[in-house]
Amino acid sequence: MRKRLRLGIMGGTFDPVHYGHLVAAEEALVQFNLDRVVFMPTGEPARKTHRVVSSAEHRYLMTVIATASNPDFAVSRMEVDRPGVTYTVDTMCELRSIHGPQAELFFITGADAILDILTWKDSDRLADVCTLIAATRPGYDLARFDQQPGAEGLRVEMMEVPALAISSTDIRGRVADRRPVRYLLPEAVAMYAHKNRLYGRET
Repeated sequence: MRKRLRLGIMGGTFDPVHYGHLVAAEEALVQFNLDRVVFMPTGEPARKTHRVVSSAEHRYLMTVIATASNPDFAVSRMEVDRPGVTYTVDTMCELRSIHGPQAELFFITGADAILDILTWKDSDRLADVCTLIAATRPGYDLARFDQQPGAEGLRVEMMEVPALAISSTDIRGRVADRRPVRYLLPEAVAMYAHKNRLYGRET
């Protein structure tokens, strides 16, 4: 009998991708017995209109660089190449149609995004196509999600990831202020960002 595919989708802007993302993906791979984790950089993020986001191509290439050494990781251009604003539900429905009803799909994202999930486009449809894995810091107040009206309709698994104290926002600020980012993200990603002047004040 053919084994049922268990596919993790690591969604995010990845501006830049860092060790918190990589540790969360590896933890999900092991905890949920996934066959692989596909990193899905957003194309035009629906929820990042308050700041300038690096181009989708830069974010895609940084994610490829960061994941290249892990055979259980892959990077998809699905959202990068899709025109218009990116919505998670559209991506997960497309993946469901590609992989068929037998595949088990898991969308991995941060717990803060999960708190927001009921305001996402057609969020009720997500429960029909995938399970959500909410990556949290140790000590995170899970009751914040349980108290959300309508949360009971979603399939959500919580997963503690200590490295989530690292954030892309902090890394961008550190680069702009010429503070160290070593050990927060892969060295090759830091070099790519520096070479392309993605986060310095001059940009």
